[in-house]
Amino acid sequence: MKIGIVSRTDRQDALELIQSIVTYLEECHVSIEIEKRVTDVLTIYNEYSTNLKDMTSDIVLCIGGDGTVLYAQHTLSPKKIPVLGINMGTVGFLTEVDPEDIFECLDKLLSYDFFIEERMQLDINCDNEWKTVLNELVLMTNQPAKMLDLTVRVDDEIVDEIHADGLIISTPNGSTAYAMSAGGPIVDPRVDASLIIPICPFKLNSRPIIVPSSSTITIKFNRIDKKALAVLDGVTEKVYSHDDEIRIRKSEHTAHFVRFTKKFYDSVNKKLTIVG
Repeated sequence: MKIGIVSRTDRQDALELIQSIVTYLEECHVSIEIEKRVTDVLTIYNEYSTNLKDMTSDIVLCIGGDGTVLYAQHTLSPKKIPVLGINMGTVGFLTEVDPEDIFECLDKLLSYDFFIEERMQLDINCDNEWKTVLNELVLMTNQPAKMLDLTVRVDDEIVDEIHADGLIISTPNGSTAYAMSAGGPIVDPRVDASLIIPICPFKLNSRPIIVPSSSTITIKFNRIDKKALAVLDGVTEKVYSHDDEIRIRKSEHTAHFVRFTKKFYDSVNKKLTIVG
């Protein structure tokens, strides 16, 4: 087995954990590759240095929060390389392991005592280029205190004319992220669906909607004087304006995660209790 490591580098405890993990893997005679961003900081591991796009590991350890996991899996999911998230962030809905449990989990990993969970992603058409998100597309006004005026279609049917501060198109995986904060439901990741969630809508009948993942969602911008920022999994992509359209469809690429248990609801409840 070859193990890759991707990590945040802005915390000393994360860097110290990397060193402990590398020592453990070396003692187990496991092949290792470490993302170059990490070896630029921990230069003692230059022999393992690899660009993320060039990784060929069987499994990649992601040390950080959800942002680190999203960053890594965007590149790794087309290659079907599973990631194991080690939580050194705030809540870490995408992470599986706490730092104090990492060596017990590495033992299970090397004994193949785990399973791979696939999670649905969405493709977003931006400037005639399809980009993939695991969590969500967020549209928000680029002017404070201004609302967006949007037409939302599912396949050939208009489902809503939305006047709101913004709009979220989410996967079930993203239902525990921004979508949840905006009043959307928590959706089991096994559900094959997309979520349409207005952010602070003006109309009382503009409510969250769950649609089949086989649907194509189209969003049209209606006002000449209203522009919107499109944010894909936390990364700003483009400003949209009058008569622009965005199309969203289910991606052919799924994200792959290493799991040790199948207790989704237990995990969510524990993480929400921590937040509280």
